[in-house]
Amino acid sequence: GVQGGWHTCNRYTDQCQIRSMERYPLRQKIMRLTRMLFMAAVMVACVTQSLPACAQSAAELDAAFRQYQSLNKQGKYGEAIPYAQTFIALAEEKFGETHQHYAVGLGNLAGLYYNQGRYADAESLYKRSLAIKEKNLGPDHPKVAMSLNNLAWLYHAQSHYADAEPLYKRALVIREKSLGPDHPSTGVSVNNLASLYRAQGRYADAEPLYKRSR
Repeated sequence: GVQGGWHTCNRYTDQCQIRSMERYPLRQKIMRLTRMLFMAAVMVACVTQSLPACAQSAAELDAAFRQYQSLNKQGKYGEAIPYAQTFIALAEEKFGETHQHYAVGLGNLAGLYYNQGRYADAESLYKRSLAIKEKNLGPDHPKVAMSLNNLAWLYHAQSHYADAEPLYKRALVIREKSLGPDHPSTGVSVNNLASLYRAQGRYADAEPLYKRSR
């Protein structure tokens, strides 16, 4: 999903489903704050437009995201795809194909394809999203690590272990340096790599990583 929302994750991956918010008032506030920050980022990004046009751009993107988010949360991936595609089209129209919002949209759609088992389609989009983030944010940004992790998990799910391992390792190094060794996202990367080793029967490599992540 869009990075920045409140998610509940499989312990081994950043591929996350958005948790129902009704019973979590604090988390509802976090989600509202996330949307406010997203809207503010859109407003800043579209400085070349008039204020009304800029506000409309932000509202259109937010509406598409909300629909995608709601359907994705319900596991209605096929129904969510048109809204994810709308988000991408709007981001491209308003900001261009090299903008961060466009990269986020590609990642959203890739996640839906992944959940449908459309791995080839997901791979292409994950790679495009990763390339944009690397160019915009630099190779060592935490959001780059998330994209690396998502692409690695896609390979992992298909038993393409040799493709997944260097991506998991790179994501782990980025998170250790930028977030610290005790950050939850660093723990996710440690578990990812341990899970990969376990899947290959490399138990001696997996064990210290599992112990570290506890």
